[in-house]
Order: sequence, then structure tokens, then C-alpha cells
Amino acid sequence: MRYPVETVANSSSRRRHVGRQSLASARERAQSHSNSAYGGPTTDALVIEARKYIGTNPTGRGSLWCGAFMDFVLKRTGHPGGGNLASGYRRYGKRISGPQVGAIAVMGRRGGGHVGVVSGIDANGNPIIISGNHNNTTAESVYPRSRILAYVLPAN
Repeated sequence: MRYPVETVANSSSRRRHVGRQSLASARERAQSHSNSAYGGPTTDALVIEARKYIGTNPTGRGSLWCGAFMDFVLKRTGHPGGGNLASGYRRYGKRISGPQVGAIAVMGRRGGGHVGVVSGIDANGNPIIISGNHNNTTAESVYPRSRILAYVLPAN
């Protein structure tokens, strides 16, 4: 089953600190990892807020900060926070069966988990996710769909 998503475009452009600049400017920023992607234009508040911090670490934490970043973005967009642990987001909000823009993707990884917000889906059905602590920065990247443990919509 395909889920409605917004336009998806891969980008080889690099991204750096975005701050409060426009989304058009965000596409031009540098990012230091090889798996960069751009999930496309959106009106989703979580995606817009998360993109503001690409190339930065707004949490101030030195390690294991993807959950703290997700919590930060949720609170900045008026949602209840979900805590600092990626695995805790499996029980957050409303679980859905597949990816959609603005959903929270919860992933497994050796030694823990990872969490971020879906900004698009690539041509192969893999989610494009904005997450904190991706190569020690906030990044927008394609993740293998097989890695996703759960998709949840934010709590109101």
C-alpha cells in the first residue's frame, strides 16, 4: 500500500546550520554525511521545525541525543514531549501502519534505537527522516524501510 506523501526529491546539495531561514535556503546548506536527502516541500509543522536545526545540535547533549531532539521539536510545535529515549517513542502518540510526512519513525540499531520525523519517501519506498545525532548532527537522510520498528503520529 502506498501512502500519500509530498513531493520527494533527492538532493546532492550540502546543508549547514539552518537557523530560522527559509526552506529554500535549507536545501542549499551543507551536511557532512554521504546519505543526505531532501524530503521535499511541506506544510507539516514537525518537519518545518526539525529542518531549522539541520547541521546543529540544539539539545546541548554530547551523546545519545536523537530522542532529546525529537522531544525538543515536539514541544516547539505544541505537542507533548516524548522523552529522551528513542525506544520510548514506540509507545508515543498513535501508531500507524506505514510512513507518512510528519510521522515519527522509531528505528532499531545495535546497542539502542534511533528516532526522527518523516519528511518524505524516496522512489524505493524508503523513508526520508530528519533526526538528531545522525553523524553527530541533525540531518535529513534516507533510511532503509526495513530498519523501522514503528511509525507513530504525534500526541495532541
